[in-house]
Amino acid sequence: MTLLARLDRLPLSRPHYLLLLIGGLGYTFDGMDSAVVAFLLPSAQEAWGLSNGQLGIIGSATPFGFLFGATAAGLLGDRIGRKKVMMYALAFYAVFSVIAAFAPNYEIFLGARVLAGAGAGAESAIIAPFLSEFVPAKRRGWFVGALSGFFSFGFVAAALIGRFVVPTFDEGWRIAQVVTALPILMLLWWRRSLPESPRYLLQQGRTGEAEQVVADLERRVERATGAPLPPVPEAATAPAAETPKVNLLSALRFLWSRAMARRTAVIWLIWFVITFSYYGFFSWIPTLLVQRGITVTKSFEFSIIIYLAQIPGYFSAAWLSERLDRKNTIAIYLAGSAVSAFWLSQMDSPVTITLAGAVLSFFLNGTYAGVYSYTPEVFPTWIRATGTGLSSAFGRVGSIMAPAIIGWSAASLGFAGVFGLTTAVLAAGVICVMVFGLATAGRSLEELTESTTTGSTTTGSTTTGSTTTGSTTEEATK
Repeated sequence: MTLLARLDRLPLSRPHYLLLLIGGLGYTFDGMDSAVVAFLLPSAQEAWGLSNGQLGIIGSATPFGFLFGATAAGLLGDRIGRKKVMMYALAFYAVFSVIAAFAPNYEIFLGARVLAGAGAGAESAIIAPFLSEFVPAKRRGWFVGALSGFFSFGFVAAALIGRFVVPTFDEGWRIAQVVTALPILMLLWWRRSLPESPRYLLQQGRTGEAEQVVADLERRVERATGAPLPPVPEAATAPAAETPKVNLLSALRFLWSRAMARRTAVIWLIWFVITFSYYGFFSWIPTLLVQRGITVTKSFEFSIIIYLAQIPGYFSAAWLSERLDRKNTIAIYLAGSAVSAFWLSQMDSPVTITLAGAVLSFFLNGTYAGVYSYTPEVFPTWIRATGTGLSSAFGRVGSIMAPAIIGWSAASLGFAGVFGLTTAVLAAGVICVMVFGLATAGRSLEELTESTTTGSTTTGSTTTGSTTTGSTTEEATK
């Protein structure tokens, strides 16, 4: 419709970059919270006399919470709005991070880490689909890829906290968790600065509010660029007129309907592969280095190098995703991850482990940049947050499994066996995305997902919505 055509023809400018910064800071603190756990494990083990298996459970606690948080965020984001979910999730995460910091024993610490992970997972799952709905098609791949790149700043910050806070103070590992709760201060800024998604508002029938958001963005873009706005193109597609009420059952029925099953299967598998590999590696690399005779301080210094490699990984993939398409970028970086994981499995000295780990970090995080861009593009507006949240949640199954599997199997498989297993998982992801993935670059969200042929899905006798197949016929030829 004309309103969305007005939105999509706007050039990227200061108002868009402000949204990028706001969402990116959310990802920075999500990344910091996820990564800091790896630097808490040696201290937690010493404080409570924990086994490797118990450490693995702590490593799985945050992603376990992510699973439930991502699922809830998607469902709520499609029902009450993207902005509200972002704000509530941030507050929930910060509160339980503080509780974890003051936990008197292993059990309370573990529970608080699960609930903090739920808040972080909810925020993480909602930011990308929310902001993707503001960005023109020709720049969406770069924008969302760059948005996900802010995760890398959080990981680097966590490594710095691990190096300079955790070993420096008597209760440094507790202080580190208080630091990760500081983003609660962003709530005041978000409340004043964030508009609701106009695409969501239109789906809810709140046309007047959507008009206000788009008109305000147009004014700010025109003021920022100092030039007249481009003409409004004729809208080729429009969002579905009917807005189904989303619940978990109706969402799963739609996502696994005949029209959507291929897209859903591909994106869920990619999320599982990359998240299993990512968390398996980053949750354990400091501890594995310590167990190979390296001091805690030195292992944290090596970890900083490995985490710094995330930054060029994310932003190089964001740049490539608009030139090679999202699916090709994901495949290239997954393949690079597989080769790097195999290389890491063959290394036995701290320097070579660090070098191979840095290369693996580069490719794993580049894959994430492509995945975060790709995921919101394959789901219709009315179920975009739910589809993204459920995809992320399924990936968290891999992140839950990975730390525990590595913790329990490292003794029998050894360092080489653990990362040899990671290589096989990554190789499966490459094959999946190349054979079955959908090309999305340069196409509007409505072109990719809204009705060109329609059907319906039902729950009992109640129609839950149109099957928005987008380019289903075209997709079959790709």
